[in-house]
Amino acid sequence: MRFGVSTFVTDEGIAPSALGPALEERGFASLYVAEHTHVPVSRATPYPGGGDLPRQYYRTLDPFVALTAAGVVTERLELGTGIVLINQRDPILLAKETASLDLITGGRAVLGVGAGWNREEMLHHGVDPKTRMARMREYVLAVKEIWANDEAEFHGEFVDFDPIFSWPKPVRRPPVLVGGWGPKTLERVVEYGDAWMPVAGRDRDGVLAKAIADLRALAGRHVPVVVYAARAEPEAVEQLTLAGVDEILFFLPTEPAAETLRRLDRMAELT
Repeated sequence: MRFGVSTFVTDEGIAPSALGPALEERGFASLYVAEHTHVPVSRATPYPGGGDLPRQYYRTLDPFVALTAAGVVTERLELGTGIVLINQRDPILLAKETASLDLITGGRAVLGVGAGWNREEMLHHGVDPKTRMARMREYVLAVKEIWANDEAEFHGEFVDFDPIFSWPKPVRRPPVLVGGWGPKTLERVVEYGDAWMPVAGRDRDGVLAKAIADLRALAGRHVPVVVYAARAEPEAVEQLTLAGVDEILFFLPTEPAAETLRRLDRMAELT
């Protein structure tokens, strides 16, 4: 079992250049950071967690800047987006950003992707929320095309470009982790993902274990499962281990350095 953390890196919490080494020193394998480009002040879309939208959602640093800051002061830590709101990014730029992070850090980038939930945020980017799943598919496929080919081209409904040169190429092709847990999620993971990233919380009563078994049966292979925002509790670790996950990402609240380091010490005892 591998252990990492998922968190919101903001201007009010520990700096990524301090967080990265702190994780590596404590034996954690990975750091995944969340993204919101902005949060509209007037918003009709309800927060999925219920209640008011937590403060860190509208104060996040750009994930690639934050992960680069953590990456240049570490040697082994995997650096992932958890998740990048792929439909709100240009896929040609996203391919370059991810490949640049991978090159600078010697092959440690991971691209976790999601379609997003904040409809007003999407609309500000010119994205029709009804198209978000179809867009995510095309964007991922276009990014992979750019990584894999010296002269890359893609022709789809939402992404359309003739042959292009785009460097750098990644040191290793960053794994694409598909987030979400909807009716078609497992099919999406099998079609264009390399792993599944479900949010923790549905691991009771064998629900997650069944979904993992269904995923691997559908794929006909062992598809890695990285669970996002898990509780840092022994019971949660036991449940997720029994469910067959490959990596547990503990949810790390956004706090100043001293509080974060104390919390990481407690989390490390569970690994």
